[in-house]
Amino acid sequence: MPLKLSLKPGEKFVLNGAVVQNGDRRGTLILQNKASVLREKDIMQEEEVTSPSRRIYFPVMMMYLDEAGAQRYYDEFVRRLSEFMGAVRNPEILADCVNISRHAMAREYYKALMLCRKLIEYEDERLGHVTKGLPAGGSEV
Repeated sequence: MPLKLSLKPGEKFVLNGAVVQNGDRRGTLILQNKASVLREKDIMQEEEVTSPSRRIYFPVMMMYLDEAGAQRYYDEFVRRLSEFMGAVRNPEILADCVNISRHAMAREYYKALMLCRKLIEYEDERLGHVTKGLPAGGSEV
């Protein structure tokens, strides 16, 4: 099933590890086969990894973008997820953590990544962060 991306002028995204930028007009890109695609708004730079939930998101993002080298990031992911689960008591968030782990073990990294966003939102709400979303101040690709 093709993936259709509608792109804003100048919007950046990563496609199988390559940073691609749309031109000066809105555009549409249709991917006919499986590829790792991550929009600029979903890309987290290493310096933005400043909280427990972001320490989970980052290795999952790296596993998604570098599936061939995913094992390099897996141990960090497991350690950070275990730490987070040890500190959280919310049953819904704990269930999300379990599902993130299941998706990661099944190599369904994009699904795990989207659930990680819920962890970040939960954490931001608890810590009183003003900004929502990923990353806090926008990202350079």
